[in-house]
Amino acid sequence: GRMVDEARREQIVDGLTRCYWLEIEAAINFISSSINPDGVRAAEIKQSLAADVQAEVGHAQLLAGRIKELGGTVPGSLAFKPSQHFLQPPSDSTDLVSVIRGVIQVEAAVIDVYNEVIRLCDGTDYVTQDICIRCLADEETHKVEFEGFLKEYETRA
Repeated sequence: GRMVDEARREQIVDGLTRCYWLEIEAAINFISSSINPDGVRAAEIKQSLAADVQAEVGHAQLLAGRIKELGGTVPGSLAFKPSQHFLQPPSDSTDLVSVIRGVIQVEAAVIDVYNEVIRLCDGTDYVTQDICIRCLADEETHKVEFEGFLKEYETRA
């Protein structure tokens, strides 16, 4: 029989789908944020975000695989509802602080949902839990890196 009861499995698939969309949306916004900023100080941030795009897409692919394994359907683009208001391109392309803060908020949001799914899986679905823990570790690393950038930029500003 199934290891996970039906209701719990649906909750887990729903949580994975939410993480999937947050990762896809982060990739979209990290692409724009890795290209749009101007100024001498922008290079390091842009480089970091360009690398993070690959990580976010990789997470989305892992999550998609697990959604399918759990009997769910990986959604197409028409199901996408954007939510990352705080990582839209600032009107001033040299405003790196708002980009950095936006990245931190995006990471915090996805960290919350991963933690939710990890709790949901506890004692019932260790494979999904492991995938989410691995993705969570990457997100926490990104967040800490950008908190470091923020500290540096705020003291320089």
